[in-house]
Amino acid sequence: MAPNNKRRATLMMQEQTRQERQFHKTESDLSSVEVPTAISAKLGTVGKLRNILSYLGKKNPLPQTVTKNDTVWLLDNTAYRSQTTGKWEAEYVAAVFSQDASCVIADAVSVVAKQLGLQKGDPDYPTIEERIKMFTQDIKPGTTVKAVHRESFTLRLGPGGRNGISTDIMNLPRHEGDDLVIPTVAKVPKGTDGILEMRTFFAEAEGWAVISDVDDTIKITQTGDPIGILRSTFVDTPAVCPGMPELYWHIQSAIKDTSPWFYLSASPYNLYPFLREFREENYPHGTIVLRDSSWMSIPGLLSNLTLGTEDYKVDRMEKIHSWLPKRKLILIGDSTQSDPESYGEIYRTHPDWVKVILIRKVEDIAAIGIESKNKPERFEEAFEDVPKDVWHVFTNPAECTTIIDKAVASSK
Repeated sequence: MAPNNKRRATLMMQEQTRQERQFHKTESDLSSVEVPTAISAKLGTVGKLRNILSYLGKKNPLPQTVTKNDTVWLLDNTAYRSQTTGKWEAEYVAAVFSQDASCVIADAVSVVAKQLGLQKGDPDYPTIEERIKMFTQDIKPGTTVKAVHRESFTLRLGPGGRNGISTDIMNLPRHEGDDLVIPTVAKVPKGTDGILEMRTFFAEAEGWAVISDVDDTIKITQTGDPIGILRSTFVDTPAVCPGMPELYWHIQSAIKDTSPWFYLSASPYNLYPFLREFREENYPHGTIVLRDSSWMSIPGLLSNLTLGTEDYKVDRMEKIHSWLPKRKLILIGDSTQSDPESYGEIYRTHPDWVKVILIRKVEDIAAIGIESKNKPERFEEAFEDVPKDVWHVFTNPAECTTIIDKAVASSK
């Protein structure tokens, strides 16, 4: 099938899922939670000027600095050797927003609870209230963050863009010693909260690496159903997909601790603390890669997980390839989204890079959305021109251990 036809088939599958599971209705019902003008409405003259200048991104001549009333997140990352200089560098991502909420929390909780069929006073209300804060705090565009890597190397991150998120490729000092994971700490005023310490994994040019999807690959999210997404995000205790932690730790032991992991999710950055804690409790350390397009938007959570996922994931995998082109990749995903199509495309582009593709066949209709996603024809089309011994569709993760062991043994 031609590339354009493959992309068209993926989009049709996504839209069919959204129509049959009534995503549009749920997003419309949730739209009252969004407060897109909350920031500019509160600002004075200086604040409005800074707000306007934040459109300039890195060229902003009047960036803000973090205050004691702000929240800062520093995201774990992976350092690699530059393809041109051979020196260490890494992409640093920071998010800054106010500790104040953009809307009345009780109203936002009520809107989500109504979708879930919960009444006021339900025991799940406090959980919704705590988790929904990630979508209601005012963003702080145009803000810089000072941080210190390895206790002495100073970094200036930002200023962030309109969504309060900054992305910087930073040169790092020479990495020595056996420690593969090095901390960076935000230097902020007392009172600033958030994730003020992140960790950088130093990955040499060669060896193995893993790119894994998150939702319905390692964490039960029910991405095929809008109410399932809301419940798993705002109410349920995060649950692993059965057998996947055991598989991942087996992979880690087979490819050694020097191998970097990337957790590639279509979720927005709002969920980073939630997903980071889940990863730390259940899976090998790794860089979580998220979307940055739905800050302050609960409807955006639903659209992020169901629209444009193939383009997004291929783009992020291309970035990882630019960092680590000599690594041997294991790609792990599931059948609920566009993982087969994304992984098939990246293999056809970089066939010497990808060595193993594992697709978890999700059989829960609430998670998958429509049954056609599991048809053999879908996988055959997605993996056209990909050798049969490279891609594998599985239901029991335990069956993948032999596949991994064989791949690792044959590469020696």
